[in-house]
Amino acid sequence: MDTRRLLSTTSAVLATAVLLTMSGCSSDSTGSGEPEGAPSSASSDRANGLDSAKPLEPLPAAVPADLKRYYEQKLSWRDCGEGGFQCAKMKAPLDYAHPDADEDLDLAVARKKAGGNGKAIGSLQVNPGGPGGSAIEYVQQAAGVGYPAPVRAKYDIVGMDPRGVASSEPVRCLTDKQMDSFTQTDQTPDDQQETGRLVSAYKKFAAGCEKRSGELLGHISTVDAARDMDVLRALLGDKKLNYVGASYGTYLGAFYAGLFPQRSGRLVLDGAMDPSLSMLQLNRDQTGGFETAFKAFAQDCVGKPDCPLGTKSAKDASRRLSAFFKKVDRKPLPTGESRKLTESLATTGVIRAMYDESSWPQLRAALSAANKGDGAQLLAMADEYFERDPDGHYGNIMYANPAVNCLDLPAAFSSPDAVKKQLSSFEKTSPVFGRGFAWAALNCGYWPEKSTGEPRRIAAKGAEPILVVGTTRDPATPYAWAQGLAGQLDSARLLTYEGDGHTAYLRGGACINDTVDTYLLKGKAPKDGKKCS
Repeated sequence: MDTRRLLSTTSAVLATAVLLTMSGCSSDSTGSGEPEGAPSSASSDRANGLDSAKPLEPLPAAVPADLKRYYEQKLSWRDCGEGGFQCAKMKAPLDYAHPDADEDLDLAVARKKAGGNGKAIGSLQVNPGGPGGSAIEYVQQAAGVGYPAPVRAKYDIVGMDPRGVASSEPVRCLTDKQMDSFTQTDQTPDDQQETGRLVSAYKKFAAGCEKRSGELLGHISTVDAARDMDVLRALLGDKKLNYVGASYGTYLGAFYAGLFPQRSGRLVLDGAMDPSLSMLQLNRDQTGGFETAFKAFAQDCVGKPDCPLGTKSAKDASRRLSAFFKKVDRKPLPTGESRKLTESLATTGVIRAMYDESSWPQLRAALSAANKGDGAQLLAMADEYFERDPDGHYGNIMYANPAVNCLDLPAAFSSPDAVKKQLSSFEKTSPVFGRGFAWAALNCGYWPEKSTGEPRRIAAKGAEPILVVGTTRDPATPYAWAQGLAGQLDSARLLTYEGDGHTAYLRGGACINDTVDTYLLKGKAPKDGKKCS
């Protein structure tokens, strides 16, 4: 079972990048003003969402008295790992509205000090997305070799695992064995019995999170994480936040700008999300994003003599892949281990390859093997997506992802009947992935915590120029989202990468990289609407 989070792949860094859709949270049509389950076009959804989304109001510039102790704490840095990395723990209130020292959270922070001889610009906080991606793991790669040397020379590269993630009070939900079963659940039910099993899986997942994570589940929203970032900014001695966020990291960065426009410095939002949209809209848009990415893969594949989806046309390749999924649904493939390749796992393996065109050869090989009855390679790709290691242990991301998503926005659907009313619109958006994406959006309908957020229109009036980056054939964060966010932010400059894959910085070529680096190093934002290819 796919949990639709995002991956951001760069030339040197594989990090989880953003998103929502499947596994967890879907959002609801509440944000668009239409009744649950009512069909509508994506364009009217976006227009309705923006019109009905409430503006995000900034927080007071002055730090409240009951929060000063957090802003005035001292970080105790220690050496950790090779290469000069330092680590620390930061205290943050469980509940910003009612801070209580007995309930404080310990959030993990890591940094690599600037390596240049001249005066450093300050700190550069980074977030790889997810939600649920470890910023600390990302920093250890980005600050080592991932980011360009000039950026590493002028900035302390800093990452904080958001609350509920990795080393910062991680959300826990299932045992590894239970998670194996969850990921194999049929996500395209054909009858009432299969629908019942899917609903049962969602309920067991939610109950497991409630049992193992308790009160934390109600306090790991994006707004909470953005406020944590401001505390860290102050402790690092930065008057303004300089930041690079990928995928969901753009959602987090946009909320920071909206809450603290006066403290927003150089913000790069790469693979941008649109905060004005409901979860239903986000899920359906993302469905279209993966369809666009698959068409690009299919067009490339059919031009090769050994394409496992035929050599006729991209449309024919789409039909062949759909037929393959149905075949695996009827009879899962052996993989050389106890787990078989189910339709859900096969779909996840294919989706994994959509994040970066460098994975297309791997997908062709995996599909070729599957056509011969061997599902091992596709299973390995699904495991990579789910962060399941060779010993069968799962990372925290597949638990943190729905936990954040389900809190940030109201659920897209609350019942199977609501899903069924929207199936045709999802299948029209993507004949290959639409059905599975629609049913995956039901997960948050059974979440134990009521959502605390809603679609928001973010202007961030008074902020310095903010660089919003979008990729035209991005599967996970469709280009329209970057356009939507740039249209809301008062000071946005939209930078477009005309290409494939998820996110653009460090993987979209010299034009993108040089533009972002110039902005980070000199504070010089490009002209709005600049395009690179």
